[in-house]
Amino acid sequence: MSFENPSRDEIKTILEQSETIAVVGLSDNPERTSYMVSAAMQAKGYRIIPVNPNAASILGETAYSSLADIPFPVDIVNVFRRSEHTPGVAEEAAAIQAKTLWLQLGIAHDDAARIAQEAGMNVIMDRCIKVEDSILLPHGKSKS
Repeated sequence: MSFENPSRDEIKTILEQSETIAVVGLSDNPERTSYMVSAAMQAKGYRIIPVNPNAASILGETAYSSLADIPFPVDIVNVFRRSEHTPGVAEEAAAIQAKTLWLQLGIAHDDAARIAQEAGMNVIMDRCIKVEDSILLPHGKSKS
């Protein structure tokens, strides 16, 4: 299967229509990329939901052990885990009916993309959500 990310216009629409981002692999260490990216997205107006079984809360939000433990809908599942872990994350994201599976810069996996696409999700791989958001929505999210 050859995979192509959505167009920039499609990614912009995904970001504009999303409010809740579950971050799988979000570290509670402020020096880690996952923390810095998530803090920046939170500052832009997104609700960041940490998915980290080793933390009680991160960025002022309750942390959950798994996607299945989150008791409300999630728009984007943003993944900061090594590529080999992403098919399982894709299955969890499909199970909670997330709208988008987003694999961060440097992370890609064809099986994860297939699983998510077959579940009807948007799939974005090997892109930084913070960079895309900064380029496509430089003034923050417009409240519709």
